[in-house]
Amino acid sequence: MKTLHAILIGGVCGAVLSVVGYSQFVSTDMPKAETAEQAVKPLYWVAPMDPNFRKDQPGKSPMGMDLVPVFADVGKIDEPGVVRISPVVVNNLGVRTAEVKQAVLQVPIKTVGYVQYNENNLLHVHPRVEGWIEKLYIKAAGEQVNIGEPLYALYSPELVNAQEEYLLAKKRTNKELTSAAESRLLALQMPAESLRKLKSSQKVQQTIVFNAPQSGVIDNLAIREGFYVKPGTTLMSIGALEDVWVNAEVFERQAAQVKLGQLVTMTLGFVPGKTWQGQVDYVYPTLDTKTRTLAVRLRFNNLDMLLKPNMFAQVVIHTDSEEQTLLVPKEAVIRTGTQNRVVLVVADGQYKSVEVNLGQVTSEFAQILAGVKLGDHVVTSAQFLLDSESSIDSDFKRMSSHSADAPQDKQADSAEVEGLINQISAQTRVANISRGAIEKWGRDPATMDFVFADNLLLDTLQQGDKIHFTFEIQNGDFLITDYALSKQEHNHD
Repeated sequence: MKTLHAILIGGVCGAVLSVVGYSQFVSTDMPKAETAEQAVKPLYWVAPMDPNFRKDQPGKSPMGMDLVPVFADVGKIDEPGVVRISPVVVNNLGVRTAEVKQAVLQVPIKTVGYVQYNENNLLHVHPRVEGWIEKLYIKAAGEQVNIGEPLYALYSPELVNAQEEYLLAKKRTNKELTSAAESRLLALQMPAESLRKLKSSQKVQQTIVFNAPQSGVIDNLAIREGFYVKPGTTLMSIGALEDVWVNAEVFERQAAQVKLGQLVTMTLGFVPGKTWQGQVDYVYPTLDTKTRTLAVRLRFNNLDMLLKPNMFAQVVIHTDSEEQTLLVPKEAVIRTGTQNRVVLVVADGQYKSVEVNLGQVTSEFAQILAGVKLGDHVVTSAQFLLDSESSIDSDFKRMSSHSADAPQDKQADSAEVEGLINQISAQTRVANISRGAIEKWGRDPATMDFVFADNLLLDTLQQGDKIHFTFEIQNGDFLITDYALSKQEHNHD
């Protein structure tokens, strides 16, 4: 037993001596390897959806999201608007980029239209004489007729008299009178078959049958049996459907892209999966004053007779531009009411929001007329946060930079202005204030967040107060260093 204790005590002492001996050769003050995050400390943390919400330590945004660190400008390009993002944050945000390319932008114009008759093949039927409709062979509009089929039978005293004059001239064997009487019958639109019957039978026909002058569909049927008609009366119309027109409209901004002969693809809901190929037949010279659209006439073959007048159609006009232009993915463009921007990659982990002149936009690409160059890279995802940060940083640079005429002292970095408190938080010491114009910086009135200095009391301030305050720009914050309630507020109190 004593031997076992001696062995254990000896082992422990040996281990202690080994550690002590090893420590003589290995320094316990060995520096630890620093990660990229430890080497560069964040300036502040910002809310992902609100770049104006900042804190000096990690935490949660008002919406419950993790705050995103913004790092110091170590190695940053010295240019207004350029922001630096840590590679870890870039990965967490899922930042993706795309190269600005040069290619031909095909901008198909999608619109809708209505099938109509080809009016070049639409024939209107009118009588040349007065009379009564004795028999109507067509009972309703929409019926299909073939050329030569009977349409209606007409009793006309004028046609009866013209036939009697012809027979009388024939009996007298007067060639001139006979020829004149026959010409009159033809001028009164007497059918050729009825004229042959008159010559062969030598008898006056009281009722004359008029036949279809072409094949097609009956439209605008305006008569019934027993109607009295006269020259100028439209009896009916016959529309051929071997080819049809489609009347469509395009927006004013697309008018310059539509040209005669361009290919058109059409689909209709009643025949799923089938497409028709046509072309632009006519571009109307004027725009509709109310809708600000341009009417376009399209032409399609209809040999299978599937297309019917007044059918609703969806059409795509294929433009044929051959001009090479700069293109970026559509999602890369940040479009506002007054400005279009993209977030440009200026270096690894460094981004800048730049204004671009936007051209045509398709479902996939956007044409850039100015603002970027071939080979640049733009951000296609998470660009809204980068754009907000770049825009704010650019404002800081403009406001804090010294002009040639400005004095190089502390007064150039501070300003006095009147403002109205919209919201205020005593805990965060942040207030949203609508301030007036700052003439010496050339800044228009704006609404933004301000931070009160720690030595200022906020107990008497509340929403709706008007204050006269002095602020400075420190570490990217608008810091209020002094304030006083305006006279109106004092009188109100």
